[in-house]
Amino acid sequence: MTEFTKTLCPYCGVGCGLEVSPPAQLGKPTHRDSQGTPTWRVRGDKAHPSSQGMVCVKGATIAESLDKNRLHYPMVRESLDQKFRRASWDEAFDIIVKRIQTVRFTQGPEAICMYGSGQFQTEDYYIAQKLLKGCLGSNNFDANSRLCMSSAVAGYIQSFGSDGPPCCYEDLELTDCAFLIGTNTAECHPIIFNRLEKYHKKNRKVKMIVVDPRRTPTAEAADLHLAIRPGTDIDLLNGIAHLLMRWGYIDPGFIEDCTSNFPSYAEVIRHYSPEVVSHQCGISVEDLETAARYWGESQRVLSLWSMGVNQSSEGTAKVRTIINLHLMTGQIGKLGAGPFSLTGQPNAMGGREAGGLAHLLPGYRLVKNPQHRAEVEELWGLPSGRISPTPGLTAWDMITGLENGAVGMLWIAATNPAVSMPDLERTKAALLRSPFTVYQDAYYPTETAAYAHVLLPAAQWSEKTGVMTNSERRVTLCPAFRQPPGEAKADWEIFAEVGRRLGYVKEFAFANSSEVYSEFVKLTRDRPCDMTAITHERLQVQGPLQWPCSSTNPTPSKRLYTDLRFHTPDGRARFAAYHSRGLAEPPDPNYPFVLTTGRLYGHWHTQTRTGRIEKIRQMHPEPFIEIHPRDAAILRVNDNQSVEVRSRRGKAKFPVKVTRAIAPGTVFVPMHWGALWANNAEANALTHPESCPDSLQPELKACAVQIVPVTVDLTVASYQRQPSRQAAHL
Repeated sequence: MTEFTKTLCPYCGVGCGLEVSPPAQLGKPTHRDSQGTPTWRVRGDKAHPSSQGMVCVKGATIAESLDKNRLHYPMVRESLDQKFRRASWDEAFDIIVKRIQTVRFTQGPEAICMYGSGQFQTEDYYIAQKLLKGCLGSNNFDANSRLCMSSAVAGYIQSFGSDGPPCCYEDLELTDCAFLIGTNTAECHPIIFNRLEKYHKKNRKVKMIVVDPRRTPTAEAADLHLAIRPGTDIDLLNGIAHLLMRWGYIDPGFIEDCTSNFPSYAEVIRHYSPEVVSHQCGISVEDLETAARYWGESQRVLSLWSMGVNQSSEGTAKVRTIINLHLMTGQIGKLGAGPFSLTGQPNAMGGREAGGLAHLLPGYRLVKNPQHRAEVEELWGLPSGRISPTPGLTAWDMITGLENGAVGMLWIAATNPAVSMPDLERTKAALLRSPFTVYQDAYYPTETAAYAHVLLPAAQWSEKTGVMTNSERRVTLCPAFRQPPGEAKADWEIFAEVGRRLGYVKEFAFANSSEVYSEFVKLTRDRPCDMTAITHERLQVQGPLQWPCSSTNPTPSKRLYTDLRFHTPDGRARFAAYHSRGLAEPPDPNYPFVLTTGRLYGHWHTQTRTGRIEKIRQMHPEPFIEIHPRDAAILRVNDNQSVEVRSRRGKAKFPVKVTRAIAPGTVFVPMHWGALWANNAEANALTHPESCPDSLQPELKACAVQIVPVTVDLTVASYQRQPSRQAAHL
């Protein structure tokens, strides 16, 4: 075999290129993990244009998790109070197919649900859409991207007529002003931040503004840190717009020729004077004016955002209000400028392309659009009207559907909702009520496995071939370079086999993932995300490619909207006029603090991988709560003292970290620790499910809490051993 395999890191949406070589090669030293076990050697791919050879600790240690606590065989049980027993694939498939048919013909296809993941490769996503939305006629496929990026999707569609970040990573090194809001890029997208920070340090005229209630490592590097109160993002953005208008820092020609609805927007921002915004946001007028001046005086402004904007009850409004600033100043469609959402997961972008949310269809289509449905039905060879015109259940709708009996079957794959969903105690209670749950994952145990009737072993990164698309629309081929353990199968292969056993043999007659991808890209023809010139074979030879990249214009495109024409009926980008509504659950005398949650540098989501890597567990040995010294003094708590945090929905315990990095009145808890890894330290036991009316993305970033010191110190004990005892018999 070759010395190394080029692939992609399967963690965040940066999409860093990796080179991986076997544990032992003739004449080469053997690479071992912290326990001395030989592992695959991982290094950054210097030829990958997105990451340029850089890699963070997650990517560097990814191989250490490949063989730990893997699910090797299908497992089944009749009820949740029974133990799992090993089953053959034939038996597992038979059970699933019979359940699908029973639910389909008794409750209807709308009672069949699948909850997927931005960890899927595009081929996995696509086959799931064809099975659920096409063959079964159920739009009830949603993914954990609903909790991650759906506000960005809605914002782009409403403002530009289509989803799709218009920028690329090269813009990080061409901008005059980087405006980062709701993103701790240094920890959550570290390689992107490395590129930006190096450029910023070399060019003193380049400004960096960071908007965040916490003084994160990202904020530490900024020229201006605006520690606004949670929920006041729109106040701030409208306040900056007010000053840009007052000072004449607008582009009248662009507004007139390329946009619509500016008068409505101008009327709204008139109400956001510096004094009003200063009071609402808790920042000085001087800092607000500095931010506006940085933006207005810059020729090229690049905005970056992530979960701090998207995970909000007004997430779409926040995204569109960011875009408004670009539209009023003509900061789009050119080098170093534009509104750039940073994708949370490695293939959340690919999921959007493949239609992997309950209201989407492949090729950036919408289930509500009759022409879009007809186009997909024709390519899939389905009768007219097979695809339902009604958007399916979102992730949270599936939980409430379990509560009221509307969901007859729930299929969960490559995600861990028993830790990641909001209002976690309610979520768990609903999962216990599920009449039939299939859980498909690479690892066991996970918290969600406790709620499953059938466990299916999935091949993961390194064990299956497929593509992923990163935040800059760059598609990378991720080839298999090792055998899956036991009887694990690729996700798309599992979905396709179920489809065949349901009678859709010709619809799922794929020999390999390359054939799956070739069919998928046909659905992107003449769409904004046209990838008809991208194949597995071309990616293998040429390396990663950005879309649009069509059969008629096979040269990849770095940026969108360079012609200043948008995907709206009139070709104009749309201004949106929003007043700030604030938090869905603001603090009050009974719950006086705002809790915000987020990632840490070393961990990923719910620790299904990273919790099994010793180096990362040593970096982040236990959860904690950040409290400002002023609040700590009022509460009479000190460093490492345990506190109980209570919301209207649940409670959790954390050791205190007293720090000025958090604003007074706000507290922070990392979101990674579920029941397997710590005792009573689940951040989402506290959060609520109130969501954005447009994107239906829950406001995971903020809820009201009270804090009570624990009189007897019950320091949260982290789960220091790997949870292998439960998996030994697998």
